[in-house]
Amino acid sequence: MSFFPNALENLIDQFAALPGVGRKSAQRLAFHVLSLPEEEALKFAAAIVDAKKNIHCCSICQNLTDQETCTICASPKRDQSTICVVAQPRDVLSFERSREYNGVYHVLHGVLSPMNHIGPDDIRIQELVKRVAAGGIAEVIMATNPDTEGEATAMYIARLLKPFDVKITRLAYGIPVGSNLEYADDATLLRALAGRMEM
Repeated sequence: MSFFPNALENLIDQFAALPGVGRKSAQRLAFHVLSLPEEEALKFAAAIVDAKKNIHCCSICQNLTDQETCTICASPKRDQSTICVVAQPRDVLSFERSREYNGVYHVLHGVLSPMNHIGPDDIRIQELVKRVAAGGIAEVIMATNPDTEGEATAMYIARLLKPFDVKITRLAYGIPVGSNLEYADDATLLRALAGRMEM
């Protein structure tokens, strides 16, 4: 039995369908939206509709944009010969916050996951292969997460790009800065040793 009007239940259900939002958080968000002045609530709804209507994938890197190409691909200051391959658009933000990377990106919009029925045709791998095949690419940096799916995706793409004259690298990983060795698992220590650098 529902304690709330149908419209409120529907709003709660919509918020609860978002990733990482539980039922109680969804209720808080729904009540917050109801407490907004009508003008602000309409602006919130309009922002969702506007984003859904106008944001699409960049024709080059598959990142989200409201133009034909995103600002990174269109920038003459970026190194167009280096592509950093990431799983999701939010990963681009992580790299951009560091202000250390000056190349361009390719967003896969997922990773290979046979358990979830996600295969090579379900993510943007072919677009990457076409970019590399067109020439002018010196290095492809695989920056997928160091988990089972991310590793499988990186290895699969590396095999596809092998025939092209391009350097394929993987992000280094190992012991995080500020952590203690005693808490590192065997696999992390092994990766840290394999990826060690000269000082």
